[in-house]
Amino acid sequence: MPYFLAPMIGWFTSGCLKFIINYLRFGKDARHRTGNGGFPSTHTATVSSPVLLVGMGEGWFSPAFGIGVAFLLIVIIDATGLRIAVGKQAGVLNLLTVNHEKREIMRERMGHTKLEVLGGLLVGLLVSTCLYWIFTAWGWTQLD
Repeated sequence: MPYFLAPMIGWFTSGCLKFIINYLRFGKDARHRTGNGGFPSTHTATVSSPVLLVGMGEGWFSPAFGIGVAFLLIVIIDATGLRIAVGKQAGVLNLLTVNHEKREIMRERMGHTKLEVLGGLLVGLLVSTCLYWIFTAWGWTQLD
């Protein structure tokens, strides 16, 4: 099964969905608001789509799926913890540099809420399910 397609399709799908949501919310300013942070979590969708596809194709108790789940949890913890802290630090630095000539405003929205991560997981689930159906229909699965 061509597992390598799943992260690319998950990333593309999540990024397009994030842009559409931001365009509906903010209009032409959406281009500046799309990036790290926001709904759905593109990092989560990119990692969860191949991990779930491996679970469907190789089995939920396979070593590859177990390793994938560990990696997915690290990504989720990073998105909801570390990158939230980085965004808070950027906010403090932005306040400290208000009066500087060469001020470069740092992006404060870096992390994700639990709902945004859940959205990324749902995108990953939809992508992996669709790919599994397509690969099965085309005979690209390695079922014994």
